[in-house]
Amino acid sequence: MTNKHAYEQKLRAQFDEWSAEIDKLRAKADKADADAKIALNRELDDLRQKRDEVQQKLDDLSAAGEEAWGDVKAGVEQATRTLGDALAQAQSRFG
Repeated sequence: MTNKHAYEQKLRAQFDEWSAEIDKLRAKADKADADAKIALNRELDDLRQKRDEVQQKLDDLSAAGEEAWGDVKAGVEQATRTLGDALAQAQSRFG
């Protein structure tokens, strides 16, 4: 297994965990009162956008060759950090 492959697997596993957490927040939004639902849905829209950005970066990483994947790595790390931070904030507010 190459370093790129191991790195990608690790990130995809984290991505899957975060997607599950976003789904849990969506379920909470469905049960929340009107004001909380509005705030939570706004937060969920932001999380979905960040999740889509991470998905795109992961796809870029998959497409990168063994020699070039290091160039893509910084963008992937920034996007995953942004999503992780946003999810943690949402969970602290609505969790």
